[in-house]
Parts: sequence; C-alpha cells; structure tokens
Amino acid sequence: FNLQLWNNYFHLAVAFITQDSLQLENFSHTKYNKIQNKYGDMRRLIGFAIRDMWYKLGQNKICFIPGMVGPILEMTLIPEVELRKATIPIFFDMMLCEYQRTGEFKKFENEIILKLDHEVEGGRGDEHYMQLFESILTECAKQHPGISSLVESFVSLVKGLLERLLDYRAVMSDENKDNRMSCTVNLL
Repeated sequence: FNLQLWNNYFHLAVAFITQDSLQLENFSHTKYNKIQNKYGDMRRLIGFAIRDMWYKLGQNKICFIPGMVGPILEMTLIPEVELRKATIPIFFDMMLCEYQRTGEFKKFENEIILKLDHEVEGGRGDEHYMQLFESILTECAKQHPGISSLVESFVSLVKGLLERLLDYRAVMSDENKDNRMSCTVNLL
C-alpha cells in the first residue's frame, strides 16, 4: 500500500472537481446547457470515482483520517444533488472507521468543524446541504446501533454550527450592525 500515491490521487481528483471552470452553476443558462449536452457534468463522474476508490481502501482508510476530511467536505459542498448524495456517506464511513479503531471519532469531528467554518466563510454550503447532511448521516447511523447516538449528537452539533455560519454569512452584507453582532454572538 502506497499511502502517498493514494493521497495524491484523492487530492488531485478533488482539486479537479472543485476547479472554477467546472462549477456549472456559475455559468449562464445557455452556457450551462451547452456544456451539459456536450460533456455532461464531469464533477459527478469524478466524485463517484472518488467514492468508489474510498470504499476500496479497506483497512487503510484510517490513514486518511483526518487528512482527507477537508477535501471530501469541499467536494460534498459542490451544489450538485447527486454528487452530494453519493459522497456525504463517506463521512459516516470515516466516523465508523475511527470509532472502530479508537472508540470515538474526535479527530474526524474536530477536523470537519474546523474545515466547515473555512468552507462556509468562503461562500460554500447552503440550506439544502445541511438537510442532506442531516438526513444521510442519520439514515446511515440507523444501520449501526452502537454508534448511532454518537452520530446523532454529532449531526446535531454540525447542523447547529452550519445554521449559525449560514446566518452569519447572510448578515455580513446587512447594513444593520445589531444583526451582525447578534449573529456573531450566536456563532461564538
């Protein structure tokens, strides 16, 4: 097993699907349709490949926690529904992996909280992502009763943080300083 090779693969694939020139939602409707008809959404194909390769790592997955949490988060925040549905379950697999090794998933939890703050501040994330994140991880947890209560607490924590981060991002353009201060206090 060559850790560096796999690490390079995942980072390169995530860098590819997150590049600005592939963010189709930023294009005009005409340009979007033209690209979709000619090439399809390459982000989805690469995202599915990342997902498939993640699950083929077997016991080596633990080597990528917490290092791959940020890149996977960046990929799941792309506003493409099928890509999100296919890749958010990787987070549960990461939690399960760390839990089976250590009895908790604190490294994963700390990393996702840190990276989520950075990503939302950078303009990524939305209400739909928050709902998908909650529903997918809650559904995954139901299949693993031993970890389900920990996952539900984690999902609740992340959902609350994401709500506050999205509120904060929304009011940063607001002229009312009281609203901004209130959101800042809530976030803290």
